[in-house]
Amino acid sequence: MLDNSFPTMGTMARVVRDGDGGIDAVAMFAEIERRLTRFDPTSDLSRLNADPRECVPAPPMLRAAVGAALRAARLSGGLVDPTVLDALRRSGYANSRAHVTPGALLPRLESAPPRRPARPDPAARWRTIEVDHAAGVIRRPPGLELDLGGSAKGWAADLVATRLGRHGRCAVDCGGDLRVVACRRARPGAAWEVRVRHPLTGGSAHTLHVREGGVATSGIDARLWVGRRGELAHHLIDPATGEPAWTGLLTVTALAATAVEAEALAKAALLLGPTEGRRLLAAKHGGVLVYDDGAVEPVTR
Repeated sequence: MLDNSFPTMGTMARVVRDGDGGIDAVAMFAEIERRLTRFDPTSDLSRLNADPRECVPAPPMLRAAVGAALRAARLSGGLVDPTVLDALRRSGYANSRAHVTPGALLPRLESAPPRRPARPDPAARWRTIEVDHAAGVIRRPPGLELDLGGSAKGWAADLVATRLGRHGRCAVDCGGDLRVVACRRARPGAAWEVRVRHPLTGGSAHTLHVREGGVATSGIDARLWVGRRGELAHHLIDPATGEPAWTGLLTVTALAATAVEAEALAKAALLLGPTEGRRLLAAKHGGVLVYDDGAVEPVTR
């Protein structure tokens, strides 16, 4: 079995597979990053954001990734909102924070704002975005910029795993968004052991066994920094306020049929907070909640 880890998309990816099948996973991730990053003005996403027109020609990969982001928004009722780029910049995430050490500022959480659930933006600007594959364009109000964020990582994991899975059993992780594919040749019931990392200790918080599907973890520990006013900030935005969301949860892991769906559920559950987040996971495929104090709560369907 081949096992390869490498940096990509501002995080680390890991690909485990029975055989290569002639497919270069590193090159695939590099191409996805080149086209979808918002930190390179020459990327397809940056060109879309900078284009003053309402109707913008867009290549297939960008259309597919934006479509995935819109599905995540619908699945989460607007909590996972790809139109919060301005809020991300105001909070201090204008440039890549790939160098940030995960969990380094977690001891300062007591100074964070009071915990409360996040809410969707009543304006729901994401609903004004249209992906037209037949015409090869994306339509949105001029000036409306997109951040694909976690949905792009989940979408990338799904894409790479689907292609690799044609040649054997594989698992593809992109920054905590994991897609596993069981080859038809695998023995019945064969499953991957997926260990959920504890954000405070770095050890295993819980172990899941997944034969096929998506597992994603969303958390405030991976991108946590001190803002210009000395306040703690992170990249998970409350769409209703435009500020980082503090809900009482450090990380949430969700299971689903795909990585992009699992990523949307994990982020939505974290933004909802413990009570509604638990209810969301239980109504779907289950998962794991990790609280501010380090407590771990597995959630079953």
